[in-house]
Amino acid sequence: MHSITVALESLQASLAEAMPDAPGTRIFDVSFPLNDAFDPLSWLCGQTQFPQFYWQHRNGHQEVAALGAVRHFDSLAEANLFLQAQTDDLQIWGLNAFTPACGSLFLPRLRWRREAGKASLRLTLHSDVSLRTDAQQAQASLCALLPSHPLPALNTELSAERHYPDKAGWVRMIEAATDTIATGKMDKVALARATDLHFATSLNAGAMMAASRRVNLNCYHFLQRFDAQTAFLGSSPERLWRRQGTQLETEALAGTVVNHPDDRQAKHYADWLMQDDKNQRENLLVVEDICERLQQDVSSLEVLPPEVVRLRKVQHLRRCIQAELKSADDARCQHQLQPTAAVAGLPREPARQFIEQHEPFTREWYAGSAGYLGKQQSEFCVTLRSAKVAGNVVRLYAGAGIVRGSDPELEWQEITQKAAGLRSLLLSD
Repeated sequence: MHSITVALESLQASLAEAMPDAPGTRIFDVSFPLNDAFDPLSWLCGQTQFPQFYWQHRNGHQEVAALGAVRHFDSLAEANLFLQAQTDDLQIWGLNAFTPACGSLFLPRLRWRREAGKASLRLTLHSDVSLRTDAQQAQASLCALLPSHPLPALNTELSAERHYPDKAGWVRMIEAATDTIATGKMDKVALARATDLHFATSLNAGAMMAASRRVNLNCYHFLQRFDAQTAFLGSSPERLWRRQGTQLETEALAGTVVNHPDDRQAKHYADWLMQDDKNQRENLLVVEDICERLQQDVSSLEVLPPEVVRLRKVQHLRRCIQAELKSADDARCQHQLQPTAAVAGLPREPARQFIEQHEPFTREWYAGSAGYLGKQQSEFCVTLRSAKVAGNVVRLYAGAGIVRGSDPELEWQEITQKAAGLRSLLLSD
């Protein structure tokens, strides 16, 4: 018997107590040791209740599986307003789109969490009308839970593949970008490609997430399943922000070179990245933009020295930024930081307009953010190295920062390497 089964029984017993026929919030937490081989991703994806959200921190110390919505939010600003009106320690999980005003976030009915070697299960009740009624709905949700089963293997048979834009269109788009940059209207624009992979049968998003989790190390892993056929997932190396009280951590992850399985060769590429003018310039543009945007909202700010982050297919240049906020306001953090210059460009508005006019697809959740917010703490990663799953079609995304002197052929190679982090899980070319 899995320890989660015992925890669920405890929660069901808690619901047996009388609840008032009045508005309110109740939280029930059950902690238990990690003494079995329980996989929260398999358990989560085996359920028939939605939405579902899975999260694993890039350092591996935190893992969350959230199931069912007590309340939905269409934007982080809306979720933040709700939290500020609450006295309980609630966390809201989900996605923010590339267009920050749009989101898909929810207060989970049930949340499994692993942290510091211990696991806990949380059941949340909340109602603006009657806690008694919500407790009855929660009881029905618990009764509808299914046992955990291993995720299926990724069996994929590709029937079609198409890029948006294709290579010729990419070259035209990059040339248009560098021409615009040459006029001084922009310093940088981050342009992306979407690739649709059509398979013979529907793809299991949970199995794809599990496969990525196994091999794409040092990444945030996130999965949101909207229903049985539709999901958005990814393995992103980039933090958008982490806030603990008024302590803020963010970063500039911009500048890319290929990785290599041989450590000595990989270091050779990393040394080149640290010295390359184009990549250093691209990274510093992002740093300067973040610092400028945060300036009025912080009492102190520090930029740490550059470092190279080594991933499975590529290596990135990163500068971490630490700041003391004047107030703990996640809506303000999102307004100032999303989208960063690394995924949009500089200045932000001309770059966003260029993206809207020239990219032949809508970004939706790509280059937005995934994570959670709460009164005491919040953390979001940038939704890079990501994919949208819709039945038998998987849409992969990859982008590159375009600055003065960018070469379309090299940028095409870069986005192909970036997309390979997920594509290689599905296809063995």
